[in-house]
Amino acid sequence: MFWILVLNILFTSTTSVNYQTYKNDLPEINKKVIEYVESVIGTKVDRGECWDLAAKSLNFANANWDGMYEFGDEYDIRKTDILPGDILQFKNVIAEYTEDNAIFTEQLMHHTAIVYKVHDNNLLEIAHQNTGLKKNIVVITNFNPDWIKKGSITYFRPLE
Repeated sequence: MFWILVLNILFTSTTSVNYQTYKNDLPEINKKVIEYVESVIGTKVDRGECWDLAAKSLNFANANWDGMYEFGDEYDIRKTDILPGDILQFKNVIAEYTEDNAIFTEQLMHHTAIVYKVHDNNLLEIAHQNTGLKKNIVVITNFNPDWIKKGSITYFRPLE
């Protein structure tokens, strides 16, 4: 999935969602997913597709998943904290964010990513590849669910 960055002059709004910060008390399977991600940052995983990173991470962690797009237990972020090691499936997402007094738009039509870290103010660091930054290399970028203007993200917790 390519990210298209377009300079805009609009301001974004934020909503409040409760997130848990990165802690040592993650579920063991999430720790294994993060262990794999950390071992491949800056490299190409398999074919370099975004899905490949999630698939290889889940397989490394011996996760129970369908081998397609059911990456684990789907959850609602209004009821469950996002954790490092969780899988994100973007669908028709258009997101806007402000950086250095400029507003950027990202389009993630069909994209898979892994939560790498969770920060305050709903900010996530996500690990993914096949982006506009470095096409087939695993990178870590910031993403905030509050930036979404259109589309949806499905959140998955890996299962043992």
